[in-house]
Amino acid sequence: MVGCAPGDLSMLRLLGAGMDLSVNEHVVGQHTVVDVHGEVDVHSAPQLRDRLIQVIHGGTSSVVVDLSWLTFIDSTGLGALVAARNEAKTTGAALRLVCKSDRVLKVFRITGLHSVFDIYPTLAVATAPSQIE
Repeated sequence: MVGCAPGDLSMLRLLGAGMDLSVNEHVVGQHTVVDVHGEVDVHSAPQLRDRLIQVIHGGTSSVVVDLSWLTFIDSTGLGALVAARNEAKTTGAALRLVCKSDRVLKVFRITGLHSVFDIYPTLAVATAPSQIE
């Protein structure tokens, strides 16, 4: 950011000026893949939750949320993923996560959500033919 000292980014987050979130979707085989770029925090979590629920209700039987470009996630972001998982269960859709960042994986381990979600190291593994239910 122009005019910001290196330490100012954390202050901007505290002031509610979070980083941008970008959510895009594409199809790989029989899976709808949702790419998540940036940060998922209290300001952007509703956007992610709404987009995932929209994809789930779009008729897909398999949603893969690719968190490979995720740089930050807080408890509201985790809540958005849990809400999407619960919604997928009610529709019979599978919801998988791709996460290769040790820092992000640590958040899932600390919260115990690593045992709730199916987490894969790469998109290729998550969308392999053996992963179709």
